[in-house]
Amino acid sequence: MFKLAVAVVVSGSLFVAGDRLSVAYAEDKAAEKIRQSLGGGARPEVEIQGFPFLTQVLSQRIDRADVTVPDVAADKISIAEVHATAEDIRIVGDLPTAVEGAVVDRMDGDVLLSFDDLNRELGASQVKFTETGSGGIRIAGSLPVAGREVSLRARAYIRQDGDRAVSTTVKDMSLDVPGLFTYRPGKDPERSGLRLHAEAAQRIGREAARAKALLALPAVVERLGIPGEQIDRALRSEAKLSELTGSPRFLKQLMKVNLVDVVVDHPWLLEKVGIDPKLVGGLLKLKPPQLSESLSLSFELPKFATGEIRLRGIAVESEGIRADLTGSGLAFGGKKQPRKGESR
Repeated sequence: MFKLAVAVVVSGSLFVAGDRLSVAYAEDKAAEKIRQSLGGGARPEVEIQGFPFLTQVLSQRIDRADVTVPDVAADKISIAEVHATAEDIRIVGDLPTAVEGAVVDRMDGDVLLSFDDLNRELGASQVKFTETGSGGIRIAGSLPVAGREVSLRARAYIRQDGDRAVSTTVKDMSLDVPGLFTYRPGKDPERSGLRLHAEAAQRIGREAARAKALLALPAVVERLGIPGEQIDRALRSEAKLSELTGSPRFLKQLMKVNLVDVVVDHPWLLEKVGIDPKLVGGLLKLKPPQLSESLSLSFELPKFATGEIRLRGIAVESEGIRADLTGSGLAFGGKKQPRKGESR
């Protein structure tokens, strides 16, 4: 009885060892097939669930496998990581040594676009993406314009576009030149345009020549809302000019005036008020659609030769954008296999 018990234990141990070795070999082969199906890149991690594995080998059907795929190319950006749980996997070929491929009947998982990767791929270390806490994404950084670094601020909003793609809307974009002005591209007269900072408005108020250059333009005077008689007195008297332009009310009104069309019609005004015309010209050439496209976080899931992967939902998290996905009939390697209910 003792010898029999020892024999059973030894046989069981050998069976378990052989079973685990077969699993490891099959996992390695499956990972390579998935990598080839995705066009190369980083090697996936595959973990086949269930025991014993050898009984699944005989039926050529695996109950479940967990897959992690790092760095999947998706349009102009890459997905940091794909996690998936595949169920009811039909093997093409002979396990464990001659696996040609597999067909996954059902798959659920999620993908992550990390902000770290987005910062590197889209921002070139000049623009950073972070979560705002309200389902949006904060964009902050700088752009070189006319030899100066211009601060960029914007918000991106993510939405699901059909069942395979994610698209981005970029809003509230502003380009800021410290100490001079803020430029907000767009057509909304209340929010867009070029407006002076307090420092620039104060410099104009202190220097008579700059103040006169502004007050001599009807377009500026009209927007300031100052009576014409008061403007005329200020232009004729240095004392009245100083009294007008040195008042807090004047500075506040001047900072509200949209000067973008004024400087377009009167480019000489920029130098008069101490602003480099090349800087403003460079900013005005930046078109909102191109800016938004360069900051876009949009992506599309990769296509497979057979089957499909669909998006179920998306969410913005502290580490990036996470999208839940589901799939069916996915073939990896080998020839396309029929789905349930189909003939060969």
